[in-house]
Amino acid sequence: MTPSRPTSNRGARRTAIACAGLAFGMIGLAFASVPLYDAFCKATGYDGTPRQGPALASSAARADDSMVVHFDTNVAPGLPWKFIPEANNVEAKLGETKTVFFRVQNTSSKPSTGVATFNVQPGLMGSYFVKIACFCFNEQTLQPGETLDVPVVFYVDPAVREDSNTAHLSEMTLSYTYFASKNGQPVTAAVATTGASGTKRDF
Repeated sequence: MTPSRPTSNRGARRTAIACAGLAFGMIGLAFASVPLYDAFCKATGYDGTPRQGPALASSAARADDSMVVHFDTNVAPGLPWKFIPEANNVEAKLGETKTVFFRVQNTSSKPSTGVATFNVQPGLMGSYFVKIACFCFNEQTLQPGETLDVPVVFYVDPAVREDSNTAHLSEMTLSYTYFASKNGQPVTAAVATTGASGTKRDF
């Protein structure tokens, strides 16, 4: 028996509504994918992204084991800043909270705004390098000649020794690159990696 026209129209409307809902859902997922991916990386340390978390209890620190953390600083072309760490490296006991300062200076005659991106190398160490506080992704505006000291507070998770892929490591590098910023985002979409392209400047 041939279905009546009203029933056929209702079926077509349901199909159209379902397709429209699917399309809107896919658009929403596309917009959400970037922050979701960023949150995933920060939670897991995927792709060399340092984890974010609270400090460990002091009893969790291992006095008998440590990691040498090197600091790599870069300034992308187009941002007239100098950028250096207070120390080129530190030795951090596993689980011990460490604070390291970095100094940035606007060397131009005009105000300028920058934002820092970061990465950890080797990439597998991203799961075990935990940031408690960091200047990264915080937009900074410096007046002509202004100098600013910015901190990063971190620890290296003792669980690094329980992972067969990282148990043998004794050194790692935390790399930062400052980019010119627009609306809180780096003007260049590149992400900092060890030895990232850019200009190294000393004070």
